[in-house]
Amino acid sequence: MRYLALGDSFTIGTGTTPDRSFPAVLADRWSRRGIECDLRNPAVNGYTTEELIREELPLLASYRPDLITLLVGANDIVAGSSEDRYRERLRGIHERVAADAPSARRFALPQPDWSLTPGGALFGDPARTARTIERFNAIAREEAERAGARFVDIFPLMRDQLRRGMTAPDGLHPSAEAYAGWAAALDETLAPTR
Repeated sequence: MRYLALGDSFTIGTGTTPDRSFPAVLADRWSRRGIECDLRNPAVNGYTTEELIREELPLLASYRPDLITLLVGANDIVAGSSEDRYRERLRGIHERVAADAPSARRFALPQPDWSLTPGGALFGDPARTARTIERFNAIAREEAERAGARFVDIFPLMRDQLRRGMTAPDGLHPSAEAYAGWAAALDETLAPTR
């Protein structure tokens, strides 16, 4: 199975090492069950939807993935993107994914509530940031479902983890244990069928 993980810092595992990112942990879990998984994780810390479109989407045609996850949006918020612009870019991403990888199983994920981290306060009022994250996650769900992808809502888990202090040493991203928790929660839904 070819798994393409599209996204930003939360996909590449910023705050820990790439081998402890949630896609890598998923691939390892599947490998231990005898399911071969070739993972490509082109995600980059700081990427917005625009950079994902430019730098990551070209892999669709050459890699021909069987499974795709998409988690992006935090840096759009930080960059001051409007909700309409975020929606427009997400719609374009989903359309391109559907066109270039029509047989792939497609999943979209929420961004965590990084307003709860110590570093989150550096980006403005945490309550306002939390509301913006919730609105962007709602858009992510709407656009995924509109495109025929499945939105896997692990946001309650993500929020609980950060409320309990499961933050990386950088004070902004989830800890390795938090990413592993995401993988455990996603495993059954994303696991390939033999």
